[in-house]
Amino acid sequence: MDAGQRRAAYPGNVLFTAREIAEAVNGRCADVGESVVVNGTAFDSRELTAGQLFVPIVGERDGHDFISQAVANGAPAYLTQRELGNAEATAIQVTDTSAAYLALGAAARRRLPDRVIGVTGSVGKTSTKDLCAAAMQAHFRTQANPTSFNNDLGVPFTLTNAADDTEVVVVEMGMRGLGEIARLCRVASPNVGVVTIIGEAHVGRLGGVGGVAQAKGELIEALPSSGTAVLNADQPVCLALAHRTDAAVLSFGRNGGDVRAEDIRLDDMARPSFRLATPWGSIHVVLAVSGTHMAVNAAAAAAAALAVGTPLAAVAAGLGRARLSPWRMEMTRTHAGVIVLNDAYNANPTSMTAALDTLAALPGSGRRVAVLGQMAELDDDGPKRHRDMADYARERGIEVIAVGTNDYGIVATQNPLIMLRELVSGDGVLVKGSRVAGLETLAAALTA
Repeated sequence: MDAGQRRAAYPGNVLFTAREIAEAVNGRCADVGESVVVNGTAFDSRELTAGQLFVPIVGERDGHDFISQAVANGAPAYLTQRELGNAEATAIQVTDTSAAYLALGAAARRRLPDRVIGVTGSVGKTSTKDLCAAAMQAHFRTQANPTSFNNDLGVPFTLTNAADDTEVVVVEMGMRGLGEIARLCRVASPNVGVVTIIGEAHVGRLGGVGGVAQAKGELIEALPSSGTAVLNADQPVCLALAHRTDAAVLSFGRNGGDVRAEDIRLDDMARPSFRLATPWGSIHVVLAVSGTHMAVNAAAAAAAALAVGTPLAAVAAGLGRARLSPWRMEMTRTHAGVIVLNDAYNANPTSMTAALDTLAALPGSGRRVAVLGQMAELDDDGPKRHRDMADYARERGIEVIAVGTNDYGIVATQNPLIMLRELVSGDGVLVKGSRVAGLETLAAALTA
């Protein structure tokens, strides 16, 4: 069965036979079932859709223990590091299932068009990825990582589950150390690379902002000379990455750049509207997400979308319909009229400053309260950076409630809900911290 016949028989994701998978990952296929077709991949047996290849990952739990469950859920084939057995599906034996998954992701990428946009940055990469995908969906059939699925599992998952008629793929790339983004680029082969901002996330692991710039710049180094680097013009350390590529450079920003968010205005829910100025012309954009900094993220997304040929009007329309992944600047109003800003997915000084600015910018004279958890993975100055954030909040008339850490210079409270009971209509509360803080549960309780 050739590629055209497979598409006709199995419309949907990029398709592989078991034999093709074995060849792509340097594995050995069971004698029976080499022609079986898989339609996408999964590495969680609970989330697997019938027809997908199951990839058992060896980590805190061994995914091989769930092969039988995956087969019962409809997996026609699976990878394995163990001896080929007699499971009711086709086994493909490999040395390392994680490495094989990356290799299969690279094979899927080779079947996709040459419009792959890589997105990284210390702050805003998931929101920019969401905005970027939205900016192109009005013109191109677009695939993007779900939520923050941006690592050695998320990138091949995204590529192998792209529909066979995909025209653009947006691939968010995260990292915790040097070499990780370079490895993801060898899989995704991006021809557009977006760096949102270089900040203090992971500085404890990388020895400072210079180390973060080195790691994030691996995306820019991986671009072909025919590609485009999309860089933050408002941050010199980010714009300096232009020296690490022969690709074209398209800058973005608020205060400068080729693609600019100008004359930003906020409504009563801190949703920005602005003039998007570009080399392709200018257009008015109204976002449905909150925060002044989201206008700059939208400018980055627009630059990437324009670089691959999306018409400007389609970009503006797509940005206006964009919705972000959960727990990122989610603005809701309770039945009592209290505005809750849920930005609980992660935190570092840069994103914390932006969230506090958004809280302070809410219209009206009500109380402004920030419930703050730990900012993780900072360097030895971490306690000072927490106190600086508390001072920054107070200077803007924001009360601070600390949860799970005393680093803000405030004794942490055990039950912040009690302290928030007196909030009334017109008041606003921000909930923010790194993932270790788990403050999304508090945000949910506030809005329940």
